[in-house]
Amino acid sequence: MSVRKFPARHWARATVSTLALATLLAAPATAVRAQGDMTAMPGIERDTEIEAIFHDLMDPVFAAANLDPKRVELYLVNDPTLNAATLSGYHMVVNSGLIMQCDNPNEFEGVMAHETGHMARGDVARVGEATRGVVGPMLLGLGLGVLAALAGAPDAAAGLIYSGQYFGQMNGLAFSRDQEARADEAAITYLEKAGYSGKGIVDFFNKFRFEEIFTDIKKYPYWVDHPLSDDRIESLAVRAKAQPHYDAKDTPQQIAEFQLMKAKIKAFMNRPYQTYIDYPESDTSFAARYARAIADYRELDTDKALKEIDALIAEKPDDPYLYELKGQALMESARAVEGEAPLRKAVELKPDAPLLRLLLGQDLLAENDHAKLEDAIVTLNRALLVEPDDPMPWQYLSQAYDAKGEEGMARLAAAEENFHLGQMKDARAFAMRAREFLKRGTPEWNRATDIVLTSHPSPDDLRMLGTQG
Repeated sequence: MSVRKFPARHWARATVSTLALATLLAAPATAVRAQGDMTAMPGIERDTEIEAIFHDLMDPVFAAANLDPKRVELYLVNDPTLNAATLSGYHMVVNSGLIMQCDNPNEFEGVMAHETGHMARGDVARVGEATRGVVGPMLLGLGLGVLAALAGAPDAAAGLIYSGQYFGQMNGLAFSRDQEARADEAAITYLEKAGYSGKGIVDFFNKFRFEEIFTDIKKYPYWVDHPLSDDRIESLAVRAKAQPHYDAKDTPQQIAEFQLMKAKIKAFMNRPYQTYIDYPESDTSFAARYARAIADYRELDTDKALKEIDALIAEKPDDPYLYELKGQALMESARAVEGEAPLRKAVELKPDAPLLRLLLGQDLLAENDHAKLEDAIVTLNRALLVEPDDPMPWQYLSQAYDAKGEEGMARLAAAEENFHLGQMKDARAFAMRAREFLKRGTPEWNRATDIVLTSHPSPDDLRMLGTQG
């Protein structure tokens, strides 16, 4: 399911501390995920299905706030702590812990409508200098989604290490009581325009009314930055109850999507034994069976997982995410050749999802078939058409070009990967080497030159460029 700032909105995707939004500290790239362990460090996790559910639930609210839903980027944070945040621009992060605390879709919609209020009003821009330059470092993704976070590719999981000053850092984005009140008012307005009830946000706030008496160090981070008070909750309740849609209920589809999202998050973020407790065999719902299939896959009981996934596919033959899960399970079981077909099906069903193409490209490389290298290169480049700043496709492209013996392109792809990870020294070094192999004046040679020039070249680097033309 996963951030670093670069010039002109260049982003990288890797696991990062989610919680140090205001003063996140960069550190050298490091492996931050062990296979089957998503508890090692909080991080933003990419998953196409979960991001789609986010948008299904929240796009009506964004539209009500006069925000283009296609521009709003929602990210899931692998952290059990209750928290959410709006960053400058159109970026919003929500902790898995907050989702787990929501009893229904309406509560989730209500809390995120409040965050939408901050976004639409530009409150983050008013917080001050502490927030500037945060969006890039905060919003990285693993690139392969929830599934790839478990793929056992530590060299691909390069990221940032956060300072650990969790509570102190979060205070950097604390909003004033006036901003909170206005965001509350905006949330009720947006929910009403979207046809949603405001009851969810009132119920959610009521569950944590007791937080008011705690010191900041004992509070959930969300309530440090969004301080609760009896007056605030009562005012919110009065306004919500006055709206025509106050008694509106979640639709069966919203409930099913929300339950599936929670089941998938739990199955990937908890140990498998906990998933079996949360979703026992007696629970035959789709979400429960999905969760158990993921747990079996993570337990490396691949054949059992595949049988369960096939049963789910029989019920929903047009669900791309089930084929994604099947392909991932096969690839990670050293059965990449078998994994190709379901991953192709996933891409066929959802061709606009770059993470699915990325996973297919990785599988094609894992097959170790020289005849499929060009197919892998095409697939990875198509992923980059949608998310050109994602370093993960560049990493695999480097491997593919190297396997084909195209040394210049392999080094250029490595330069792109490091550039989008913010590792400018390595980006510059690879770009300089790429220029030695690429034909002078070609678009690739020019791109390598651009990377050198925008990666803080030294005077010696510039002199060398001058001698090379």
